[in-house]
Amino acid sequence: MDGAILDALFTQSPVGLHVLDTELRVVRVNTATRGMRGVAVEGLLGLHFAEAYAGLCAPDEVEAMLRGVLESGVPVREYLLRTRLPAEQGLERIRSVSVFRLQDPQGTVLGLAGTVVDVTEQEQARARMRVLNAVRERVGRTLDVIATCQELVEALVPDFADVAVVEVVDAVVRGEESPTGPLAHDVPLRRAAFHARDGRQAQAHPVGDVRSLNLLTPYAQALSDFRPRLVSVSPDCPWLDADPTRAGAIRAAGAHTLIVAPLALRGTPLGVLSVYRTGGSAPYSEDDVGVAVDVASHTALCIDNACRFTREYTIAATVQRHQLPRYPASHSTVETAHLYVPGFSGGGGWFDTVPLSGARTALVVGEVAGRGIKTAATMGQLRTVIRSLAALDLQPDELLARLNDTAAFLAAERAALPPGDPLHRQPLSASCVYAVYDPVTRSCTFARAGHTTPVIIRPDSSIEVPESTSGPLLGSAEGPPFAATTVDLPHGSILALCTPAILTTHPADSDGAPALLRDVLAQPGRPLKDLCDDTLDSLRSKDRPGDAVLLLARTRPFPAHSLATWLLDHDPTAAATARGHTRRKLAEWNVDEDTAYAAELIVSELITNAIRYGAPPLQLRLIKNDTLTCEVHDDSATSPQLRHARTVDEGGRGLFIVAQLAQRWGTRYTAEGKTVWSEQALPHSGLSS
Repeated sequence: MDGAILDALFTQSPVGLHVLDTELRVVRVNTATRGMRGVAVEGLLGLHFAEAYAGLCAPDEVEAMLRGVLESGVPVREYLLRTRLPAEQGLERIRSVSVFRLQDPQGTVLGLAGTVVDVTEQEQARARMRVLNAVRERVGRTLDVIATCQELVEALVPDFADVAVVEVVDAVVRGEESPTGPLAHDVPLRRAAFHARDGRQAQAHPVGDVRSLNLLTPYAQALSDFRPRLVSVSPDCPWLDADPTRAGAIRAAGAHTLIVAPLALRGTPLGVLSVYRTGGSAPYSEDDVGVAVDVASHTALCIDNACRFTREYTIAATVQRHQLPRYPASHSTVETAHLYVPGFSGGGGWFDTVPLSGARTALVVGEVAGRGIKTAATMGQLRTVIRSLAALDLQPDELLARLNDTAAFLAAERAALPPGDPLHRQPLSASCVYAVYDPVTRSCTFARAGHTTPVIIRPDSSIEVPESTSGPLLGSAEGPPFAATTVDLPHGSILALCTPAILTTHPADSDGAPALLRDVLAQPGRPLKDLCDDTLDSLRSKDRPGDAVLLLARTRPFPAHSLATWLLDHDPTAAATARGHTRRKLAEWNVDEDTAYAAELIVSELITNAIRYGAPPLQLRLIKNDTLTCEVHDDSATSPQLRHARTVDEGGRGLFIVAQLAQRWGTRYTAEGKTVWSEQALPHSGLSS
């Protein structure tokens, strides 16, 4: 009975049975298993296993495994063995091998017995599943079309393909809509990614090349009906002649099978995936086509997401740029230059320069957290509010407090949106620094709302980061107060305001000054535009958390002969005295008669109001700059109001007259009182010589 069982196992069992002696020579073999059918057993007996089974992919590794079982007696189970046996036309097969040591009752080692089961299909199925998992895990990690395509080819090679190529409709790469339906023959595609097992570069068309597909090729056919193609490649394939350059690369690589899968979504063609197997790799099968289709479907969705992001980012960047000052004005007392580099995930950075009364200039840099059109719109709202508040001549800390009120209102509006609205899940958060430079006192006062501290580069090239207290982020629950800091700025100093992206890209030195600003800006004599260009060079190819914004302002000396100040007695004669001072000074400045006459009336009305409603001391100041400014200061904090007097009233028309004669007028408050000012346009703007 035992003999009959053994004979049946060695002649009929689908499980391969092999017996080797202690020298690893073949003693007996089962010829009923796949791959051994048709093999003459007599030709195998007595041969070393490596000779008997020519076609083992790693014979040395297999021999080491067998000798290990002989020596230790520890069996090896389900060892995966790759073979290319002649009986199987040299195709690679995968077998699960289990090996056991044979010994007699006395313990003498007789040899080895092994079972062999063909698991090629199972292992190929597992390999396909690993490929799908790798693609799902690695492809689509970025919202960039080109990066997504590169992630795909790297996930496919070498586990699924020897060569992988992705070509995408060129409009899709730019974030535009692809035409729906079958792809027309004249629609250009961009070679977005290429990867090969041996690391060679693309020989047909380089990555980035843009061209249309020939209608006779399987690539164009797959995009015409959105169906994949399994193609056997031979040197005489007629479609190769339609694209000689690509055909030359295919032949040089030794490709024998090709799968072309369309990248399409909702009836819209996005591109095409081409995967090749070359040389001794197993040809593709229909099962592999299913994998390629699944991979292409996942990638098409990722490309569509990236395309939508690119489209939204482009629109948001356009909206944002249109809300920024195209050419921020360099005022007579301060020269400015700026740098704006959109961040990869930002979208809410802004800057501005605002002319203020008394030849002063406001400098602003801020950033709204988030990205997209709504972030850009929020940035525009805050910038507009700052412009409006700056016209009220508020101190920097008070201006930020009122700006925070607006930000809190906008944040409350977001919180009230339906829970399904994406903006509801993105709380409003913004930072800002607002600085005011006064050329007369040569000082700068600034306040911060969760923003970086301004950096001062003095004429002697020394760099200073002033100590200051930052208030909370705009729109946060903490709210005010904000603190103002005043620093002296010698003429020729550079004030640098920037977003955090400038600083996080480069570490700070021990004195707190960012290395970037130290290296690039510690040359105060150079043109500001050159300094911005140097900063841009240092930012290239850097991953920034937001928009990189840099605003530089170089202070200029204010001509002493264009400024006149007088202390006046607090009595009714002061108005006449002020008119006399004004008349003589404007004549000295060669101001035209009409402007001078209007200025005398303005000064007279402002002085009269200050005497009637203000408190001593009383001061008159004239500034000839781009405009003619008249300022009257007193120590009262009472705010003047513009009234429309009745016909029978003897007074009450002072500020109304000022408003009619001046281009602008207003009031600004200080710790010592208030200053009422007016500005008149001059026929020839500019500083007097």
